[in-house]
Order: sequence, then structure tokens, then C-alpha cells
Amino acid sequence: MQCTHGVPGVIAPTQPRVLVNGMPVANIAAPTTVAGCPFQIPVGPGTKPSPCVLIKWLMPSTRFLVNGLPVALTPAPGPAPGICQSAEQIPQGPPVVSTVQTRVVGS
Repeated sequence: MQCTHGVPGVIAPTQPRVLVNGMPVANIAAPTTVAGCPFQIPVGPGTKPSPCVLIKWLMPSTRFLVNGLPVALTPAPGPAPGICQSAEQIPQGPPVVSTVQTRVVGS
């Protein structure tokens, strides 16, 4: 997963018990952080840094729970059902998913 500006996000696993292909399943409580986003916004004659620092997931499963929390789902690679945010929680656009794990399918 990448922020809108192409910087990889890191999903911090919040649970170690449920694995798919040896990796922890991400639930909606798993923070996804972004470091090094170069995005800047125009301010007057210059620019102000406004990097993506967090990705919030907006498509939780309605049927599959891990430790009582919905797992994070994405329908396919491409723009994902989430929002990238700056440190000021300003929406920066959707994250982009380049690969998905397809062994488990849910809704």
C-alpha cells in the first residue's frame, strides 16, 4: 500500500494470532503509517510541507472479525477504500494498493 504520492505505508500488526501466508491479518485498528511523503501545498508565494503520515482504512469487513475487530478489506489493486492524512488530519487522497492477498475472500 502507498500513500497518494507514492510513498509506502507500513501496517503495524495489532494481533499476532491470525495469520494468512505467515503474515498477521490487518484489522481496522491496525495503524498504517507513512514516512517520507514529499507532498507540499501552495501557500502564498511558496509552499508548506503537508506530507501524508497516516492512512485510515474505510472498508471494514461486515462478516469477518479478528479479536472482535473487523478485518481490513480492499476490492482489488488500485485506489483503495481509505484516506491518506497529514499530521493535521487533512485528507490527502486515497491510498493505492499494488498487490492483494487473494487466498481468503470475504465481505
